[in-house]
Amino acid sequence: MLAPDDFDPEIGVAEQLEPSLRRIVAPNPSPMTYRGTNTYILGDTALAVIDPGPASDVHLEAILAAVGPDQHISHIIVTHTHLDHSSLAKPLSAATGAPVIAFGGPTAGRSAVMQQLAAAGTVGGGEGVDMDFMPDVLVEDGEMIVGESWQLEVIHTPGHIGNHISLGWGDACFTADHVMGWASSLVSPPDGDLTDFMESCARLQSRDWRLFYPGHGGAVHDPAARLAWLIAHRRARETSILEALADAPSTAPALAALIYTETPPALLGAAIRNVLAHLIDLHGRGIVSHTGPLHESALFSLRN
Repeated sequence: MLAPDDFDPEIGVAEQLEPSLRRIVAPNPSPMTYRGTNTYILGDTALAVIDPGPASDVHLEAILAAVGPDQHISHIIVTHTHLDHSSLAKPLSAATGAPVIAFGGPTAGRSAVMQQLAAAGTVGGGEGVDMDFMPDVLVEDGEMIVGESWQLEVIHTPGHIGNHISLGWGDACFTADHVMGWASSLVSPPDGDLTDFMESCARLQSRDWRLFYPGHGGAVHDPAARLAWLIAHRRARETSILEALADAPSTAPALAALIYTETPPALLGAAIRNVLAHLIDLHGRGIVSHTGPLHESALFSLRN
């Protein structure tokens, strides 16, 4: 799905989204981050900063400038340990004294399958992971993070990465990189796990949400439709992979080139990682097999 053209915020400016909620877009645009990483500021007096963003003195200054004279930052919440979301957490904590809150370090929440693949070292991965990150406060699935005038429900949504959390705020949800309106989420093993991703989508789908606030791009105003699209999109990719393998065994790069025909060259690497995630999921379900070690250049085929 192509990015909508109407999301073009002024970078570094705190924009009011609704009462008690503002967004600052970081100065890190790219093919993977769209206009930049969204940093959310929640609250009236004691503020939560959700995803402080990439290492950037300019962005740090923008966050601090958004804090009024009668306000202070009480919580710094990191949804997951990709560098564009977590790198500024420690500098912001040092500047404000607020604790850093997250599900865990870079490998927290990783499935047993992905732990084995990571240990084997055959599937690559680790794209942009903040390997030095460790929160001051660990939170668990279902826990409530409570502030002075707000509360957030921790919803563990692994898939994009094992430690990924979404944050329920009443009938709205901060979905970070799990659900976005401008693009589908990258799932790149061993940090990304497609089996987990689909289960997390189904979990969010079980709730009646008014709005999603993603980690990149504008708000998702029809969460149910977007989740239905994401699930259908992944199932369609799976069908395309199985149809191609029915013709002949193939590798992840060859399948990506065949299936992602309209993908810009800058995103083809991500497409290969997504195809590999599908192949690992299909292998785990006993639908495909492969020759040699499991990696993107392995030859995959349908099981008889």
